[in-house]
Amino acid sequence: MARKQANGAKASADTAPTNGNAKKRGAEDSEHAAKRPRIEDRTDFSRWRMRDDESRHTWHYLEDDEAAKEWPQTAADKYFLGLPLGLPDLPPAKTPLDAVKNGLTFFEKLQLPSGHWGCEYGGPMFLLPGVVIAWYVTKTPIPWYYATEIKNYLFARAHPEDGGWGLHIEGESSVFGTALNYTVLRLVGVDADHPKMVKARATLHKLGGATHGPHWAKFWLAILGVAKWDIVNPVPPELWLLPDWVPIAPWKWWIHMRQVFLAMGWLWSKKWQAEETELIRELRKELFVEDWAKVNWAGHRNTIHPAENYHPKSWLLNSVNWLLVNVWNPYLRTKGLADRAEAWTSELIDMEDANTDFSDLAPVNGIMNFVVCYVRDGPDAYSTRRHRERAEEFLWLKDEGLLCNGTNGVQCWDTAFAIQAVMDANLTQDSRWRPMLMKALDYLDSQQIRENVQDQDKCYRHPRKGGWAFSNKDQGYAVSDCVSEALKSVIILQKTPGFPTKVDDRRIYDAIDTLLTYQNTSGSCSSYEVMRAGPWMEVLNAAEVFGNIMVEYEYPECTTAVVTALSLFNKHWPNYRADEIRLFIDRAVSWIKSAQKPHGGWYGSWGICFTYASMFALESLASVGETYENSEYAQRGCQFLIDHQREDGGWSESYKACETGEYTEHPSGSQVVMTAWAIIGLLKAKYPDVGRMKKGIKLIMDRQQPNGEWLQEAIEGVFNKSCMISYPNYKFTFPIKALGMFSQRYPEEKFD
Repeated sequence: MARKQANGAKASADTAPTNGNAKKRGAEDSEHAAKRPRIEDRTDFSRWRMRDDESRHTWHYLEDDEAAKEWPQTAADKYFLGLPLGLPDLPPAKTPLDAVKNGLTFFEKLQLPSGHWGCEYGGPMFLLPGVVIAWYVTKTPIPWYYATEIKNYLFARAHPEDGGWGLHIEGESSVFGTALNYTVLRLVGVDADHPKMVKARATLHKLGGATHGPHWAKFWLAILGVAKWDIVNPVPPELWLLPDWVPIAPWKWWIHMRQVFLAMGWLWSKKWQAEETELIRELRKELFVEDWAKVNWAGHRNTIHPAENYHPKSWLLNSVNWLLVNVWNPYLRTKGLADRAEAWTSELIDMEDANTDFSDLAPVNGIMNFVVCYVRDGPDAYSTRRHRERAEEFLWLKDEGLLCNGTNGVQCWDTAFAIQAVMDANLTQDSRWRPMLMKALDYLDSQQIRENVQDQDKCYRHPRKGGWAFSNKDQGYAVSDCVSEALKSVIILQKTPGFPTKVDDRRIYDAIDTLLTYQNTSGSCSSYEVMRAGPWMEVLNAAEVFGNIMVEYEYPECTTAVVTALSLFNKHWPNYRADEIRLFIDRAVSWIKSAQKPHGGWYGSWGICFTYASMFALESLASVGETYENSEYAQRGCQFLIDHQREDGGWSESYKACETGEYTEHPSGSQVVMTAWAIIGLLKAKYPDVGRMKKGIKLIMDRQQPNGEWLQEAIEGVFNKSCMISYPNYKFTFPIKALGMFSQRYPEEKFD
């Protein structure tokens, strides 16, 4: 058995008592529905099951023996939990194609019943606190098994030296991560005198305490009642009353920012805080360096630890905040105006909930909307109950414990890449893989978004008909590259002999019609929408810890995905909107060339970093016939990758490159996923030195385990320049793709 069995060690390593001294609580705690749950050292992982309800993922703990027997664990359950799979070793791979087949043999076992591949989408350390704080303030009971595994995850992810938590799992300890995750541990039942809590608290105090946290940390602590609202910089919902033509009108912001600030603004306007409990009073003593009663809350609105101030607030934003606090709020903000703003933002929140069946865009705004509905509609309202149910879909259990994903999954995205990996190995007609591929096609068929949202213009949504979301149809946000990769996969299979036509021509045309709406004036493509305002809007970036967050940006990755999807479509349907498609591709590839950096690479915004984007950019160039042989751009791109190949044949780029804009080696050495990205780019560009690529292929083959899998290495994804996020299925799809492409290009190459 080749897999690392980390679960038992991590779960049992921390045996100090977590809830053993049974401190007396105030009377109000005994009545609080979210009172501290029972907490244990660990749960029995053999009792956990992940339910796939048409790609809605929820984890269930079966305490009843009979129920556990009737619902046996699947191979996927065991894999996610780090349990032994009991799989036999496969014949050693002698060729890249052998390695592809071994990889698919393992990966096939992780395909879920509805036909997709699921996985964790963790990494950010500020997501779980929102969920747990929301549970507490809405008096949602926290089951002991959730509490236990939340504790285990946070203990496992504490910084090994100082015991704190960072913005993401590979980051240095920060006030943001440490204050909020310390709070989570207290809310789920860990006592303040636990050794890990003492260590974390010392780190938090060394960093300045909770007053030195960024805007979002102060917001959640104000909701909880641990901080006063005066410490939170203004989030006036009146911004939503601005006419649409105003340059800073919120509808021009990036979709994540405007959805988060909708709920945040409504709650800020209400200045709502949770019921005070003894635990909240204890946290007031633990999170701050100063005496809580003497904290100058308003004086700390702009206090932030220097290391977390990734995007310092502009002088303009600071000036606006001063005016809002000292002039607008006390003298000019009438109750009538505030009521109008709250009513309109409340209606927009309802539209978001209705258009996603309460899944919402992501857990940040989804959980904030949950709190809004609790405050506005009451604890027993349908909106509150439905949010409580759907919040379960953000949670994921792994060997380390229970975490919160960055969305409700990566279902459509990873499934599309899995199909393409099989295609690149020329195995789509192999009957061995047909059942797996047929299930995947059925899944993408079921997940195509068939209509635009209701009141599309009123709620400022981009067209989505015919598209696919990153996760699933419930979430319902089409993204340019998600639509493109899913569409390519559908076309690939439906044009393969023996596969049925599930998605008919009219639905294919719907997808193309939506894709053609994604091009910016520069020729590039963004993510959810076209750019509605320029980067100058970052002068209003109040988040501090993130960059490039206020508006849509131009992305080589998204642009390439759309170009390749349109090219594949045009090959099979040459008469549908042909002139528009040709013009779109020409303008997009011209932009790709203009975005090349002086060193020859391209900056990636969704994967780490130059390696990821350069793979896509070289694919764009190849799609219009520009390769190493005839294109200066392709030559420079290839040389950039070759210049960063390591002695062992691999590539290894650190997340630091995303933050700094400079290529940075990862201290752990070559990474399988990075190596696959580089090899794919070189193969797309027809780089002539097979020996250099062969070294990388050999590294990928050597890292493959006897059962066909690859082990998890460093984190792969990023968003907003500074926050990293995990894509665990990349260690299957991209190595398989690289191996398959190499096997088809160089079938005679021998490997020792």
